[in-house]
Amino acid sequence: MNQEVSNEILKRIKKIIPNPKCELNYRNLYELVCAVMISSQTTDKRVNQVTPALFEKYPTPEALSIAKYEDVYAIIQSLGFARNKAKNLISMADRLHTVFHDIVPQNLEDLQSLSGVGRKTASVILAEGYKIPAMPVDTHLERMAKRFGYVEQNATVIDAEQAYRKYIPEEQWIEAHHLLLLFGRYHCKAIHPECDTCNLKEYCKHFNTISK
Repeated sequence: MNQEVSNEILKRIKKIIPNPKCELNYRNLYELVCAVMISSQTTDKRVNQVTPALFEKYPTPEALSIAKYEDVYAIIQSLGFARNKAKNLISMADRLHTVFHDIVPQNLEDLQSLSGVGRKTASVILAEGYKIPAMPVDTHLERMAKRFGYVEQNATVIDAEQAYRKYIPEEQWIEAHHLLLLFGRYHCKAIHPECDTCNLKEYCKHFNTISK
């Protein structure tokens, strides 16, 4: 991998996805934190189906911090790992209210001190919520990093993040994250990727391996 190849990959993906953006619905930073937290192991579409009821009943961190676990679980029970997510939502809201006075932190360390917020979620909040350059790596971006040769197949998520940050200019991180995520979600899927119609086959380690 080099920056020239990386630029070409992103250029071609942008032709397929000209207006990349977050697919989670939210109106403020508190809602963004909640939505991103509960989006793991679940589609954004499913998250968007449950968050209106969640945000209507608990419009502020304080309201969610004193919620009953059973009530929160009832709202989000259709999501994967709903029991843990319900507990984390309440705990996150309590710390956000009591420690940060309802203001969502603007740095990785403080964000990751919130229950249910790992490095990827924190990075999404920085990039999407505050427009602070970050390179969140989820399962889609990890797969893209390996298929396009940013990293080797045995690389970790952190390896993938570091490679993206090395080969993609910082001012492009936010858009590149959306491009790679959406391309992986809808085109270069884990199972049955759309290789036949893909215009990036020459850069794809996966295609070049299965086609031999």
